[in-house]
Amino acid sequence: MFALPRPMPSIRHKTPMAITDQDVARIARLARIALSPADSERAQKELNGILSLIETLQAVDTAGIEPMAHPLSAHQDIALRLRADVSAPTHTLEQRKALMANSPAESDGLFLVPTVIE
Repeated sequence: MFALPRPMPSIRHKTPMAITDQDVARIARLARIALSPADSERAQKELNGILSLIETLQAVDTAGIEPMAHPLSAHQDIALRLRADVSAPTHTLEQRKALMANSPAESDGLFLVPTVIE
């Protein structure tokens, strides 16, 4: 059984967090997108709005409130739709070949992928 993480204690900032022009430029560079000055200003306002919402949520005292597995479970009885963890029959050699037909590279019925970590 998995335990849900406990809520983090509220972090109080003396000054509200804010996204600067430099932050927006860095995010755009990391995302490899080009932003016009108008788009950059709009993105900055939207990101600051998101941070404001997060600060509002963090200000709520959640001490003693049990975490929910589903957001609607406080209002209605929710049964999680999880499938049974049962083994399935293995594929025949012909079925495996058909499944591997779209693979760009394979060896002995296994997918070959580029090396990510050397």
